[in-house]
Amino acid sequence: MDELDSEIIRLLQTDARQSNRELARQLGVAPSTCLERVRALTRRGVIRGYHADIDLAALNRGVQALVSVQVRPLSRTVIDTFKDSVSRFPEVMSVFVLAGGDDFLLHIAVQDLDHLHGFLLDRLSMRREIVGFRTSVIYQRVHNTALSRLPAPASAGTS
Repeated sequence: MDELDSEIIRLLQTDARQSNRELARQLGVAPSTCLERVRALTRRGVIRGYHADIDLAALNRGVQALVSVQVRPLSRTVIDTFKDSVSRFPEVMSVFVLAGGDDFLLHIAVQDLDHLHGFLLDRLSMRREIVGFRTSVIYQRVHNTALSRLPAPASAGTS
């Protein structure tokens, strides 16, 4: 990725709905150049899609929590089955498979604390493979929506 690609990424993260013509104008390049660059970034998998940022409270999901989960036995089958099944729960927004003391981190969003409690009791505590879980309620979230490319790591042996 060169500087033009990085700037395209930055501008699209700021407003993905802008037209190719507007994007090209901001970049100071021809619309055809801009369109080809965006298409190349998409083909390479750098741009994976365009998404709307939705207010969770508007979807009746006013309470969010992170749930750390430990499962046993630790095997590929148990991990894959658990990951696939909990990702289908409507309350679950994200599933992270972890290294360390916890095996999974679930990001969930529900209506209220009663529904959070119900989710924990009815959805998680009933699962045989779960040996423990901890819940942290999220009070506030700051989300960086415009990421930039970090510098490549210095190669070994150079100063």
